[in-house]
Amino acid sequence: MNAHLKKILAEKRREVNRIRKQGIPVVWHGDMPSIRDFPYAISSPHKVGLIAEIKFASPTAGRICQATDPVHIARLYEGHGAAAISYLTDKRFFGGDLRGLPRIKTVVSLPILRKDFIIDEVQVVESAVYGADAVLLIARILSKVQLKDLVEAAKALHMCPLVEVHDARDLDKALSCGAEIIGINNRNLDTFEVDLNTTFTLRPMVPEECIVVSESGIGSAEEVRRLGEAGVHAVLVGTAIMKAQDMEGKVRELASAGGMPLGSGQGLRHN
Repeated sequence: MNAHLKKILAEKRREVNRIRKQGIPVVWHGDMPSIRDFPYAISSPHKVGLIAEIKFASPTAGRICQATDPVHIARLYEGHGAAAISYLTDKRFFGGDLRGLPRIKTVVSLPILRKDFIIDEVQVVESAVYGADAVLLIARILSKVQLKDLVEAAKALHMCPLVEVHDARDLDKALSCGAEIIGINNRNLDTFEVDLNTTFTLRPMVPEECIVVSESGIGSAEEVRRLGEAGVHAVLVGTAIMKAQDMEGKVRELASAGGMPLGSGQGLRHN
């Protein structure tokens, strides 16, 4: 396992222990916004949906963007064509802050994916309390039993689990645990190297009834078009947007590139 990932998971175990000891604080004063339909938002049969990510830093790249207000960025994403928002909430390694999630939820109408390293059911409950519509679950860092339990916990709270995979073994684990949205991570969590061909290799192995999201290493309209032609329903893009001098333009570019039919037979029907 990569040294960065080991450090991250050690920190997550400490966070879980703190939550269990201290409890989850009340963050809503008034009615909680309803759960939004994440699968519907990202699976239009007529386009590749853009899940635009708010990510301020990473262990390998350091500080990515000097902007600090996730609410401003979320509004920008919604205003320029994103289908959904991913908010990376890890504070120590990625510069996020879970307290920003409810602030985002109250100012945009898009579904929000909480992206973090979730290893325990208490984090799933925490995600629901803070207003997440979907949660990221990483098959590589979870046993089959853990993954199944977390998928079921998310669904019980009416959130959508996006299960991230990197190879065929991860994919088999995800499908056996009831995953309906498969995120193909082009980043190898052992080496942190990125290869877009990971998506092209794994996409034909995913059942047609699943929604497929390509993650990591996507930064151009041409790449979005190629992924759409391969039958990908949505792309998750963070760094390319957050590093762009013209963030609005980059969001428009990627969202507009996705405005084309998916590859033959890959679209999902909406009633």
